[in-house]
Amino acid sequence: MTMPLPTTHSSHIPFEEFALPNGLRVILHEDHKSPLVCLNIAYHVGSKNESIRRRGFAHLFEHLLFDGSKNVPRGAFDEYITQAGGNDNAFTTEDITNYYELVPSHQLELALWLESDRMLEFAITQVGLDTQKSVVKEEKRERYDNTPYGSMSIHVNRLVYQSFPYWWAVIGDMETIDAATLTDVRTFFETFYVPENAVLVLAGDFKSREALELITRYFGDIPSGRTSIERPVYQEPEQLEERRQIIDSEPVPLPAVFYAYKIPQEDSREYLALDLLTDIMASGQSSRMYQKLVYEMQIASEASAFVDGREHPGILYVYAVAREPGMGIQELENAIAASILELQTNGVREDELQKAKNKTEARLVASRVTVQGKAEQLAHSAVIYGDANRANTVLDDYSTITTAELLEAARRFLVESNRSTVVYEASGVMEVDPNEDSESVLHDLNSTPTIFN
Repeated sequence: MTMPLPTTHSSHIPFEEFALPNGLRVILHEDHKSPLVCLNIAYHVGSKNESIRRRGFAHLFEHLLFDGSKNVPRGAFDEYITQAGGNDNAFTTEDITNYYELVPSHQLELALWLESDRMLEFAITQVGLDTQKSVVKEEKRERYDNTPYGSMSIHVNRLVYQSFPYWWAVIGDMETIDAATLTDVRTFFETFYVPENAVLVLAGDFKSREALELITRYFGDIPSGRTSIERPVYQEPEQLEERRQIIDSEPVPLPAVFYAYKIPQEDSREYLALDLLTDIMASGQSSRMYQKLVYEMQIASEASAFVDGREHPGILYVYAVAREPGMGIQELENAIAASILELQTNGVREDELQKAKNKTEARLVASRVTVQGKAEQLAHSAVIYGDANRANTVLDDYSTITTAELLEAARRFLVESNRSTVVYEASGVMEVDPNEDSESVLHDLNSTPTIFN
């Protein structure tokens, strides 16, 4: 029998929350604007939950779950969804693995059957494992090894984190991907792909009572996990000086410098302050650093900053790419340092902060226009914060951040002793296309290292 859990929230995204006896959390958001339903199921497992010998395993496993389940043959999952007029995908981060299906509302039961079938019982074959290993290795070559600056997050993570399992990339390494066995896969499934480690969110055109009955029918009898999940405890040695790496062996079109500062976890006020600060400092062509380095000094083709929020302490990036292939990197570094010092000395103006708040609100509101966006935000909040209603309260928290908090955050975290630096020296191997925007060369850097299927 399901038990409704209390929700006290101002209904930006109204929802109901329930718990099945096997531990599965269920979140329902009715939205009858269009005849669509999004089923989003998020598992609280990411690359940080892997063993050091099986780096990249969470992402590999995400691929494997599309390769057949107890009653769904290999390759049929996507076929079912596509033929029903829907689409599906998944992604993996350091902290979470998320699957979704967007289908016409009358096909809700199909989506529930498909997702419950692959949670129900281990059914991955050696053929599927071998196939997906090849797919993932090719993905790593394409996205990281053979793309300009594609290795940046890999180098940065290994500098910023000395022991906590954020130090390896979500995509993993060739040798650890190759080493995965079917026994490893089964153990991973039985440990993490269990009801009590999952949140199921349904958003769209349905009636809650009927939907809950269907969810209970398809998921209620799935047994709870037999193994307790050990969560990695965040412990890192204090960083006392800059960590630095020079990359001169990877072909890039232009020299570039990437600063990475360790920052508090995503559910802290300091994280929100730093998110707003990056917008003021170096997000977009009207930002301070872009105006200074690109327009005024004309030493950079691109300058930007962004935060990579995580369940545990994450990273704030500040970077600049040189204007010409032969330029030295020191002038870029001096200009970035001057921009940061100005923030730490003079702070930010109220009008700058309000503009950053307005942009943040517009971005968050736009991301929840669709039922897919609403479902993902509710799932993320439920898993990472333990509270689905965080999706509703985060905007209120952003609105109360002050200029004093931004100044304090800049002075505390944007310091040399908290910095890890990766410098790319142009090798001269790769030619610059004068018609190509530098942003397209940067491999979509202004985003978290989420790995989509």
